[in-house]
Amino acid sequence: MLKFLVKQSKSLLLGASLASILHGIGSVMLLAQINSALTSENTEREQMAWLFAVTALGVMFTYVIAAILFERLGQQAHAELRSFIAKCVISADFRQLEVLGAARVQSALSDHCSRVAEFFVSFPVILTNAVVVIGCLAYMAFLSWQVFLLAVLIIGLGCIGYHLAHLRAIRHLDAAAQEQDQLFGHFRSLTDGAKELRLNHDKRIIFIDDVLRRSIEKVRKERTFGMSVFVASAGWGNFLIYAFIGLVLFVLVGDVPDRTLIMTGYALIFVYMVGPLEALLLNIPRANLAQVSADRIEEITQAMASTEQPVTNTAIPPLQSIVLKGVLHRYYHEQKDEMFTLGPVDLSFHPGEITFLVGGNGSGKTTLAKLLVGLYPPETGTITLNQIPITDLNRDYYRQFFTTVFSDFHLFDRILETGHNTDLDQKGNQLLAKLHLQHKVKVRNGSFTTLSLSQGQRKRLALVVAYLESRPFLVFDEWAADQDPLFKDIFYHELLPELRTMGKTVLVISHDDRYFHLADRLLRMENGHLTVDQNHNHSDQSKPVAAPLFALNSIT
Repeated sequence: MLKFLVKQSKSLLLGASLASILHGIGSVMLLAQINSALTSENTEREQMAWLFAVTALGVMFTYVIAAILFERLGQQAHAELRSFIAKCVISADFRQLEVLGAARVQSALSDHCSRVAEFFVSFPVILTNAVVVIGCLAYMAFLSWQVFLLAVLIIGLGCIGYHLAHLRAIRHLDAAAQEQDQLFGHFRSLTDGAKELRLNHDKRIIFIDDVLRRSIEKVRKERTFGMSVFVASAGWGNFLIYAFIGLVLFVLVGDVPDRTLIMTGYALIFVYMVGPLEALLLNIPRANLAQVSADRIEEITQAMASTEQPVTNTAIPPLQSIVLKGVLHRYYHEQKDEMFTLGPVDLSFHPGEITFLVGGNGSGKTTLAKLLVGLYPPETGTITLNQIPITDLNRDYYRQFFTTVFSDFHLFDRILETGHNTDLDQKGNQLLAKLHLQHKVKVRNGSFTTLSLSQGQRKRLALVVAYLESRPFLVFDEWAADQDPLFKDIFYHELLPELRTMGKTVLVISHDDRYFHLADRLLRMENGHLTVDQNHNHSDQSKPVAAPLFALNSIT
């Protein structure tokens, strides 16, 4: 993944890297000039001042250029990764997406993407400071190999101490972060559970003292200890600096001419090098985290690989028939703790037909609906649309014939399916008024003004979207379950007959047995086996309606 991102911005990365290297070289040159100025004659100072000024300007410009270029790289990588993952999710097989889980996808889109993007922000820091440290050591070796060896020893001890302290501190900071996730949940309970806490004094006291305060205290302790370890490691580093200066002053540098200037030069080099060294120690772990996150993103996106051919033409012909023959699907059944087999199913659908699907919870009704609309490919058997077999090459096209409102439906804040136009707002608001939602939500510029509605109201809003899509086949999964009796009556007695009149094919998953007589056909699902209710008596008698509820003729 990192190689791919680097390849996408190769020229930009090379330019930013070159600027970072030049910045590091310029920083070391400044150090050398400062050290030379301490021992130079007064006659040379004017020339050295001009050289110092030019070098300082070069260091400033290279820093700005490198920082801007790498910030662009980071933001570009972040955007490309999010777009790439989103496209993988869109094209993934629905079943694979269910197995993968929303949490892992959200983690890839947020946390892992951010860490990979941080690599491009930390890379110039690593590159520049590596050049500075190497340059300082080389300059120190040029001045004295004994001092160079001592510096290497001091740096080695400092790195070991910092690394051990870092590992210990990170463990405590991670524990604090994990507890903070729990703490945020407790904070949410303060508002979400406000009624319950005010109605029960004992519950309120236990929540505040035993739950909330204990969590707050754990976060405080873990963070305090972790940051204390970092402070101790910084103290260790400061001690090593003084130890180096003391050894150079009292051991390596004896009673020689210009002793003060020599000692000042060595101390200046080492103090100058400490900052870049700490920056390296902080940013190299971030680069490692970026690599881990990139591998994680690659693993997640590979798990979403699809064999289906995306649809290129969404113009659909009239629906003549959909036939399922020998369709079979297996999945893990949580209630029974075993593999569940649905089918084989032999079933056909035709225009102007209303089919009710009934059965107990966990019998396989929703799974059959997902097989029917093409969200699940059948393991065996065939599905044909207008006598054309459905395969991976045309399954995405086949799905364009359906509009669904599943029990776990999702509402978008925009009416995405039809595109925006002035007529769309008018039609949408007319439908909202028919379903008594005009005081709660409106359609403006193709968007809903709010989605903060009850579950029943949200289902009615989803019904408005389904109508505006105007597809030939509609599937309703327990749509009326959360509705008041008034809207149940409207759905069964007015909506469904309207759809039949328009030649729509409708599948209704329902438990409302008092409306079963309105169906043209009644299917029963039991333990994965589908049967047709031979005792079903269809009646098309419905309550008289003065005008069509949704005026589908004008919409379509």
